Amino acid sequence: MQDRPNYSELLAAIEHFLHTEIVPNTEGARGFHARVAANAVRTVRRELEAEDGQLAREWAGLDSLLGLAEQPLGRAALREGIAARNAELCARIRLGDADGGDFGEHVREHVRRSVRDKISVSNPDLLSRSAGWPGRAGDPHPPASAPSRKAE
Repeated sequence: MQDRPNYSELLAAIEHFLHTEIVPNTEGARGFHARVAANAVRTVRRELEAEDGQLAREWAGLDSLLGLAEQPLGRAALREGIAARNAELCARIRLGDADGGDFGEHVREHVRRSVRDKISVSNPDLLSRSAGWPGRAGDPHPPASAPSRKAE
């Protein structure tokens, strides 16, 4: 592991270069792809910074729904464990266990939290634009300003 620059600083430098040097000076398909690349860098940066907390929250939510289980060590193992536990939760949902009652309400809240966490990485502006979703307060890397688009 390197001390400096860290992954966030490297990604910030790439994002800045794309956003300030490439995007404004490139037109057509290449300009579009440059904007896509800059957005991808922002998304990767948000994901790397938020992933540990999101994985821990999802595991805790699954613990509350499915019972306590030993949390795997390491991101890859934790992701696999979450996928397996989500498959178990899906099976219970298909059986009708979440159709009502306290378990159903807890499942819906867990899903809302998990989706909100995922959207906060993939499209934080959506949270601030969508009714019923909390804003993205505290997002350390808001998207670069872009021209607004009018609904067609």
